[in-house]
Amino acid sequence: MVGESRKWMILVVTTWIQAFTGTNFDFSSYSSDLKTVLGTSQVQLNYLSVASDMGKALGWCSGVSLMYLPLWVVMFMAALMGLFGYGLQWFVIERMITLPYVLVFFLCLLAGCSICWFNTVCYVLCIRHFQANRALALSLTISFNGVSAALYSLIANAINPSDDNLYLFLNALVPLFISGVALVPLLRQPPPIQPLSSEATHRDSMVFLCLYILAVVTGLYLLLLNSLSSNISNARILLVGAIFLLILPLCLPGIAYARQWACRNMPFSFQNENSSDFNLVNPDDLELHKELIGENENGNVVNATSYGLIDKEGCLWCFGKVMEKDRLTVLGEEHSARLLVRRWDFWLYYAAYFCGGTIGLVYSNNLGQISESLGYSSMTSSLVTLYSSCSFFGRLLAAAPDFLRDKIYFARTGWLAVALVPTPIGFLLLTLSGSEAMLRAGTGLIGISSGFVFSAAVSVTSELFGPNSAGVNHNILITNIPIGSLLYGLLAALVYDANEGSSVIQVNLLKEATLCMGRSCYRQTFIWWGCISVVGLASSILLFLRTRAAYNRFERNRCQTESSS
Repeated sequence: MVGESRKWMILVVTTWIQAFTGTNFDFSSYSSDLKTVLGTSQVQLNYLSVASDMGKALGWCSGVSLMYLPLWVVMFMAALMGLFGYGLQWFVIERMITLPYVLVFFLCLLAGCSICWFNTVCYVLCIRHFQANRALALSLTISFNGVSAALYSLIANAINPSDDNLYLFLNALVPLFISGVALVPLLRQPPPIQPLSSEATHRDSMVFLCLYILAVVTGLYLLLLNSLSSNISNARILLVGAIFLLILPLCLPGIAYARQWACRNMPFSFQNENSSDFNLVNPDDLELHKELIGENENGNVVNATSYGLIDKEGCLWCFGKVMEKDRLTVLGEEHSARLLVRRWDFWLYYAAYFCGGTIGLVYSNNLGQISESLGYSSMTSSLVTLYSSCSFFGRLLAAAPDFLRDKIYFARTGWLAVALVPTPIGFLLLTLSGSEAMLRAGTGLIGISSGFVFSAAVSVTSELFGPNSAGVNHNILITNIPIGSLLYGLLAALVYDANEGSSVIQVNLLKEATLCMGRSCYRQTFIWWGCISVVGLASSILLFLRTRAAYNRFERNRCQTESSS
């Protein structure tokens, strides 16, 4: 019982770490001030954003560190990187010190590394303590990374609503404080849990369902009430409520255990005949990857033609041949890095992420300049909060395949394709109108879409290219983030600088910052980004069509296993 309670304590602490370390989301809140202080162009500001995202390309360093150092040491190393990276930037933006552009670039890179290291710690904790239901644990904890901007907005407004530079100060100190709070649970974490019994599986399913419901309530609370936080007293009240909602999950495992005890000792009061049928996780699925691969070796492979992908007599024969070439036949087959980069399915997946989720992240990095150019500079904080909250809900929706598996089965790559639909719609709305309503609607749609991609990618990588190789393969996948941040951000910056000149701000005797005002600053960028997102959507559809047979076979095999047991 003690080990079980500590396991859930670890999960709750992991959600806290994720909730307060998504510091890259609030870059737009202070980017305009940083640009003014440094006296840089939009292209140079974009390079600072790229530096933060480049930290994700160095994520393998955290994995290597965990091979030699305790988990809590790696966590504090991440906190110290953020302390120096964001702390020195705060001194620069407050004009306490002056640093050359190159050093500020390095500080942004260091801050980006800290985020990736925190994420690695959280992934390891979830996989280590929730082996039977790691997909649900990962989706839940990753989703809380999306509320970071909303939480930081509340904290900043509770201290000084008029100081946007406060975000950098909070980015430096809050993750270090949360690391200190998480230290004791990490030092007392239980040993890895043995395979779950059916009773334990049912209990864990109930706890996860309650945690997801509470997560939705938390997201709605931050999304709907954050607009009231402009007043300092209201912000403090709302912050207390948000902290209460983050602490509340600590009670849920205890309630589940109390209910279990009551069911054993007072059966007439709590009996529910249908309760045993509710399970979000199935212990048999732990071995399903191995079973599928073993059956594939025995020649039991479903021909792709049974799914209607190849029609040799029709005009789609050529398309069918392309769809059949080098396609995945089973899920869970381990792929080395060498084999991975030779897979067509991987590059379709890479393109879907690169042209879908990453472009949403670049949009969020430019929200400060977008709102400023449209005349809504006072709304930057609320727009960042909106994007952050919608990204949170998108990440929660990534758990839909696990919740709906027994009712509506749909390949996870199909869910990925559906999730990318809102992005081109959002950019279309932003292109058609520069009104506040369209800006909010487009921001919300892009946030939901990108959030789903970020959360679902870990599970998709594991399913398509092997769970044991997921760590290396996922790091290869997310190399698209700094590349996309550079290319998409550079495109936006070049369009912005080409239209700037309508407003000039004198920084000091030697520097001045030029601003761009009006819809022309980003309209052409929105058109390009919208077209690129359509390419991502097309890639995800092709990926779904190529992997549909493998997913259907996976599900058929699972159903046969359940019916025979």
